[in-house]
Amino acid sequence: MSGTLRRDAARRKPAESPGRATWRMIRAGVSWALLIAVAAIACAVIVVPAVAGARPFTILTGSMEPRYPPGTLVVVRPVDPDDIAIGDVITYQLRSGESIVVTHRVVAVQQGVEGERNFITQGDANNTPDESPVRPVQVVGRLWYAVPYIGWINSLVSGSFRAWAIPIVAGGLVAYAVVLFVQAWRERRRRRAAAVDAAPANDAGG
Repeated sequence: MSGTLRRDAARRKPAESPGRATWRMIRAGVSWALLIAVAAIACAVIVVPAVAGARPFTILTGSMEPRYPPGTLVVVRPVDPDDIAIGDVITYQLRSGESIVVTHRVVAVQQGVEGERNFITQGDANNTPDESPVRPVQVVGRLWYAVPYIGWINSLVSGSFRAWAIPIVAGGLVAYAVVLFVQAWRERRRRRAAAVDAAPANDAGG
């Protein structure tokens, strides 16, 4: 055997076992799936509402079951009261100017004493309509989209916690994406090197 062939054999790395290769592929797939899932949650809870001028809220009770169980994230957009129709789900202040809100479905529209449209609401799981009509000034918005279970996350990142949690989460996602990219790049380089090492060497010596 020539000196060149001996050096090539010494540099040659053992082939990766099928089990190890499969595990590596599964781990990479799970990592990417986790990254995409976290990014999607961040978009649903933070990015999309902020860009669209909408507001996220969390369903806390079972009054809108089964379609919107507790923990559902509901994102509502501002709406002209004249555009609200029977069957719409709206989020409204329990009392005008206060922070407590309710998300229920409009089951009737009636004319108020001042000529404004008032809305009779009812939870999907409730047997009777809500006690008081909802005035236009109380309406926060109409349901745009809902995501089950994600509302609990929205509750955790509300208020002052959101101010410092969002940059940390965003930075973590970027860092994690960079790590995955570097790992994939290094793996491609390793495969290329292994392919070169495995190729027959052209030896001019005897």
